[in-house]
Amino acid sequence: LVRISPFDSNKRRHTSFSSVDVFPELDDDNEVEIREEELKIDTYRSSGAGGQHVNTTDSAVRITHIPTGIVVQCQNERSQIQNREKAMNMLKAKLIALAEEEKKEKIEDLQGNYSQIAWGSQIRSYVFQPYTMVKDHRTNVDVGDVERVMDGDLDIFINAYLQKKATGES
Repeated sequence: LVRISPFDSNKRRHTSFSSVDVFPELDDDNEVEIREEELKIDTYRSSGAGGQHVNTTDSAVRITHIPTGIVVQCQNERSQIQNREKAMNMLKAKLIALAEEEKKEKIEDLQGNYSQIAWGSQIRSYVFQPYTMVKDHRTNVDVGDVERVMDGDLDIFINAYLQKKATGES
């Protein structure tokens, strides 16, 4: 953006750079649905100190989430029901973390590569002073009506860019 700065008492031209990112909204749903048929649940005897009770009941629980291969286990509690509940909570936490990682990768894929915001890397120049012009540096299309472009009329630039892409130019 090239303009006469209202903050410069000498009324010199100033250049500003900006960058805009546009992303689709992604669900922020942290609820994970775990279907019973996706689970393999094993019970076994706990190991370690604990007295006579440890060697007589299968209170330890191992849960395998078949679609992802995530395995969690719990043998901290005396009850198989409590161990199963804790193991399910651990599984949910791991599945949420996995979903968050996938969401992060999806955002990074949408972002693409960033270039330096500086001279020579601009896509479009908006000149307000001493003349008015908007020039797209990718397609060499320029428009003399800056106000119209600033009001959102970008079709000429979009169409020129899409035509350039369709013909295989870079």
